[in-house]
Amino acid sequence: MGHRSFNDLVKLVAQLRGKEGCPWDRAQDHRSLRPYLLEEAHEAIAAIDAGDPQVLADELGDLLLQILLHSQIASEKGTFCIDNVIDLLVKKLIRRHPHVFGDAPKEMEAIRRTWEAVKQKEGRVNYPLPTILAARKLAEQLGDDRKINKADYPSPEVAEGGRILAAIAAAWKKKIDPEIALKKAIAHLSSLEGKAH
Repeated sequence: MGHRSFNDLVKLVAQLRGKEGCPWDRAQDHRSLRPYLLEEAHEAIAAIDAGDPQVLADELGDLLLQILLHSQIASEKGTFCIDNVIDLLVKKLIRRHPHVFGDAPKEMEAIRRTWEAVKQKEGRVNYPLPTILAARKLAEQLGDDRKINKADYPSPEVAEGGRILAAIAAAWKKKIDPEIALKKAIAHLSSLEGKAH
């Protein structure tokens, strides 16, 4: 049997959500699927860390399923469909890569500035992010550790937060994701604690 196509997968998800489909799939909505979207993203990251291409391919499939389920649910409500998701993504990628599809400068710093400028023009809603991710993005925007280290913090508590922010910025500067680094440090220390007992 040859490889299945993307359209085959879209039809399969629609069938799972159909009248004769799976009761569990049919019972889901955007809100009920939220934990699974996060879970599948974490499992894909774990597969990357494990360095196993087959496991990663499998986990990326699970992540793709979440996107297709959300798109199918929206399609049933008439709000959007997977074609809208793809169309919006294509337009966004072209818009945010003027150094590829236009004549914008191709130096890394210029690319970063252009990316941020394009995002600002899009007027996107800034949804609250998990704290470490928000800190990493702020550190990336500031670009200069001195702004974090030399800031005049109004209280000892906020100053302590500034030290944590500085550590996050330092990790990101070394191209280390602070969320994943912290997760691995916790796992490492937990394993050592387990060996001590």
